[in-house]
Amino acid sequence: MPIWALAPIAWALMAQPAAKEPTMGAEGFHLATNVYSWSVFYGREGRDFNADPDKGLADIVASGLDGLETIAETPEDADRIGAALKKHGLGMRSLYVNSTLHIAAEADKSIVRITAIAARAKAYGTRIIVTNPNPIQWGGVQDKDDAQLTAQSAAMNRLGKALKELGMTLAYHNHDPEMRASAREFHHMMAGTDAALVKLCLDAHWIYRGAGNSQVALFDIVKLYGARVAELHLRQSRGGVWAEDFGEGDLDYPRLAAALRALKLHPHVVLEQAVEQGTPETLDPVEAHRRSAAYARPLLEGIGAK
Repeated sequence: MPIWALAPIAWALMAQPAAKEPTMGAEGFHLATNVYSWSVFYGREGRDFNADPDKGLADIVASGLDGLETIAETPEDADRIGAALKKHGLGMRSLYVNSTLHIAAEADKSIVRITAIAARAKAYGTRIIVTNPNPIQWGGVQDKDDAQLTAQSAAMNRLGKALKELGMTLAYHNHDPEMRASAREFHHMMAGTDAALVKLCLDAHWIYRGAGNSQVALFDIVKLYGARVAELHLRQSRGGVWAEDFGEGDLDYPRLAAALRALKLHPHVVLEQAVEQGTPETLDPVEAHRRSAAYARPLLEGIGAK
């Protein structure tokens, strides 16, 4: 999910106490969505998802989803977002937090900041902190060298240990840059870290796209690291272009579901269907997510975390 350009979300703090607790989908597991999806769906209609958090969160509820994964940059963000979601009966089981881990001094700052955010978010039911360590330059093509990758994996272990001491999980996430150069960054963040401290947020489509639209690469990664999957991001494309709704398409999600079921995994599931140039424009944000949820729930019944 290319969300590095998004500014911290300007949620208004909701003063009223929660009217209800986060609910669970009819199929028996908690199905969340990611803020990036709603930002781009709103954006193509000329709307700003962040301009009216109450309306945006009401739309998420109307689509039949149970929670939202969004971005927090400070502990105060975690409070504001958590309160807003709680008011609408939505869960905040995971948070996406930016980090810089390949430079020692920046890694120290990131670890302190992320640990503070996690400690605050835990009060709102957050279980997983997702991070995709920043590249050397946004939009650039320079890959991290061996020394930087070694420093980053060591920092990931430190962060994972700090979160584990809070009773929380660190999940590594990637986009397509980490798949360049024989996917050396992706693989080292798995092979070079402690499996007890660093789990995987499996974003199947970014792995697929980053490997040149290869399902072979995706399922090899599942074979190698599947036991570490703590969170699953769902996105589908058709003909190489992101589809409006999650369903049948380029990726064989039934095969992925079968692989996760065989591993007896129960990851946190987050819909991240999105739009890009060439995506059909036939569905509004609520209907697109409602259809996506309707496909995802039976597909991942017995797999998604309750």
